[in-house]
This record gives sequence, structure tokens and C-alpha cells, in this order.
Amino acid sequence: MIDDRQAFAASQLENAESLANDQQVQKKNIELYNLVDKHDYSYLWNWMGVPIIQNPTDILVMQEIIWKSKPDVIIETGVARGGSVVMYASILEMLGHGLVVGIDVDIRKHNRDTIETHLMGKRIKLIEGSSTDKSTLDEVLSYVEGDKKVMVILDSNHTHEHVLKELEIYAPLVKRGQYLVVADTCVEYIEPSLHRGSARGAEATTPKLQWMFI
Repeated sequence: MIDDRQAFAASQLENAESLANDQQVQKKNIELYNLVDKHDYSYLWNWMGVPIIQNPTDILVMQEIIWKSKPDVIIETGVARGGSVVMYASILEMLGHGLVVGIDVDIRKHNRDTIETHLMGKRIKLIEGSSTDKSTLDEVLSYVEGDKKVMVILDSNHTHEHVLKELEIYAPLVKRGQYLVVADTCVEYIEPSLHRGSARGAEATTPKLQWMFI
């Protein structure tokens, strides 16, 4: 029996790159995303019983990144209902180590209760405050002291100005081999909508912002 694991992994990469460069698929994808966004598509999913408010493909990719990089601490700005911090904590639990630090300007009592009483709550610390405030950063730094491997996920206020400030603050915490993820750059491609007041158009986080920062 031939061991085809390396060949399969190479095929995955090749197909992922060809898919990313397929302009016809990208166009159809944007059209489809605008259609499903009208039904709050990203709000339909739960992780271990908690609403995660993420796209399923993003969930899969995030677990791949965490499993590969094995961070000691995952910092996420933007907690919402808590499904994402629970998901990250569950992957760390399987790895046997690690802590998730969730930051949000408004952590509502019922959401805090859901997170802190969850089976994965033991691996989660919540900080209520703006992700760009010095007091918030000081508390975050208390969890990443020493030679810890830190992963950062920016998923709070999606305006250009706010995300750029977060990048400036949190990027220095990420060492070589770890990841800083800017979430929801898809908002650049979503048509202005009345059902949700998130940033759209010129004010929104865009892929260009990452390149400006780099």
C-alpha cells in the first residue's frame, strides 16, 4: 500500500490555490454570499450549544490554524454570544493546554453566564472593555507574560480605523509561526443592508487594510 499522505496534502494546496484564483468562482461566491446574508447566514450556527456567528468555512479554517500552530494563548476581540471563544477553547482542550482571552466592549450578563458555566469555560477569560484601551491591553498582557505563543483574532468593530488601531496594538504579541487573523474582510463585498448596522463600504475592513499595515 502506497503512503499517499504527502501527495494528498500537495493536492489540497494546489486545488486551494486554483480555487482562490478562479475569478468566475469568486464572482459567483460574492453573489451567493449577498443572497444568504439577507438571511443572517453567519448567525445560523452553534458550537457546542453556543451561537458562534461565523461562516462554516471560517470555522473549519480556524481549527486547522489552531491545531497546526498550537498557541498557548488565543486573544479574540469581539465576543458576541460566545461561540467562537468556546470553539477555540475546545480545540485547546484537545491539545491539552492553552487559554482563550475574549475581549468585548459589552459582555451581557446572559452571554457571560453561558460562557463561564460552559464545559470549556475553564479555558476562557473575559475582559469587558474596548480592545484599544490601555487598561484592556494591560490586563491582556498579564495573560501572555513569558515566552508564550500568542494567536490574535480581530473580530470586533470592523471599521477601517478601529481595525488598524488593533493591528498596531496586538501584532507585536504574535511571534513567528503564529497567526494574526483579521475577521470579516468579506464586508467589503456585502451590499449595504438595513437588517444589520455593521460597517459597510468605504468604512469597512478591507483586504487592502492588511497590506497597508504590513
